[in-house]
Amino acid sequence: MTLSAKGTRLNKRGRETRDHVLKVALRCLASGDPDAVSANLVAREAGVTWGTVQHQFGDVDGLWAAVLEYVADHRGPAVRLADSGDVGTRVRAVLDLMWESLELPGQLALYHLRLSLPRRREDLEEQFPQTARAIAAWDTAWTEMCEQAFAGLAVDPDKLAKVRHLLPGAIRGLHNERHLSTYTDADAGREGLAAALTAYLAAP
Repeated sequence: MTLSAKGTRLNKRGRETRDHVLKVALRCLASGDPDAVSANLVAREAGVTWGTVQHQFGDVDGLWAAVLEYVADHRGPAVRLADSGDVGTRVRAVLDLMWESLELPGQLALYHLRLSLPRRREDLEEQFPQTARAIAAWDTAWTEMCEQAFAGLAVDPDKLAKVRHLLPGAIRGLHNERHLSTYTDADAGREGLAAALTAYLAAP
């Protein structure tokens, strides 16, 4: 059941409007335009009034939270990597999965949205509490995916947690370098990262 910001049940037209606004918001955010992180722009692009946005999402916090939840719901089935090889094989599978996802509209939207949000967790949770909870849900899903990816192997949980915290920034950094005027070989960097993480996780 899909509900409005006030908790009332949306009819068919309301659900269609909500879906349309979220798709437009996703497109705007994924564009990377600095002015795209604007609820007013999303409303204009979607051809709806601000009152409609308020009815559907409450405020800008509710809209961004709904976008994050929409992306999570439409990113496809969870990838299962357990029982698919040794540590090195699984490390490369996770790296490949992350690398390929960076060009998807949902990931681009998530990245550009987060760039516009407060950097300090305390400020984020105070100013955008719903969005903060949606981001925390993404982190929970990422943690579960990492743990599942290495299930059945004798991998130190503390080491795996550190790798989990390292990977998003490391992969994003290499990916960003690839799109800049640079002499850095991103593919070589990925190979080096995979080898280093494999050695780290496989060490007794």
